[in-house]
Amino acid sequence: LLMPRGHIPYPLPPNYSYGLCSGNGTMKKEKETAEHENGELQSKEVLSAKEETPGKGQKQEPRSFWSYALSRRFAWHLVWLSVIQLWHYLFIGTLNSLLTNMAGGDVARVSTYTNAFAFTQFGVLCAPWNGLLMDRLKQKYQKEARKTGSSTLAVALCSTVPSLALTSLLCLGFALCASVPVLPLQYLTFILQVISRSFLYGSNAAFLPIAFPSEHFGKLFGLVMALSAVVSLLQFPIFTLIKGPLQNDPFYVNVMFMLAILLTFVHPFLVYRECRTWKETPSAIA
Repeated sequence: LLMPRGHIPYPLPPNYSYGLCSGNGTMKKEKETAEHENGELQSKEVLSAKEETPGKGQKQEPRSFWSYALSRRFAWHLVWLSVIQLWHYLFIGTLNSLLTNMAGGDVARVSTYTNAFAFTQFGVLCAPWNGLLMDRLKQKYQKEARKTGSSTLAVALCSTVPSLALTSLLCLGFALCASVPVLPLQYLTFILQVISRSFLYGSNAAFLPIAFPSEHFGKLFGLVMALSAVVSLLQFPIFTLIKGPLQNDPFYVNVMFMLAILLTFVHPFLVYRECRTWKETPSAIA
């Protein structure tokens, strides 16, 4: 439903726009205005690109895939994804034990809350919110870029910072609610869980093509998903810890993960600091 009606040419021709459109005159005028502004922005992009490209005697060789895979930006993105994803897997795996402890062993109440958790897993309604947030922010930063002449790379990367930070914040609230031994509060936990999960994978897929060259997107996306899956294997020794020494009580593990989730805020902070550096010194863009 969100895709354009026709074919999208690649590479995109000048003044090409796509998205929701209508046949009435008002929408056509708005589209023409948007195309005109887009053309002006693209002309500025070309000029800024010419200014940033080195001279004849200074050939800039393209960076390899491994230079991006071993970069600090990719490493912190991997930490951000791995920690939040591991917490989601662990919560689902320990949900029955968590509800049983909170319900005092009441099987009927545990069944009721388990069904409620199942109903809240319909995350399709939550999926577009993250994309809408990033699109709105990108439009806002593009207007600022037209006035200040900032680089489009910095503008695009800045639009990912609120999404990354909000994902970590949602996950922190989700872990906090799961750690409070109040059974009715778990309804809020289930809602935060599904929203956080949709933001997590949406932000991951949106961040990579913005923060890294598009020709490496497939390789970097596969690498980050594979490495985060390897980290997710830690859930099995944690399950053993909960079943054994912790006597089926995941409370202390939940508190430990709350502290680990605080570490994920480093990623959006570093991206934000890069954006600030780029705005102050455009020549620092890699």
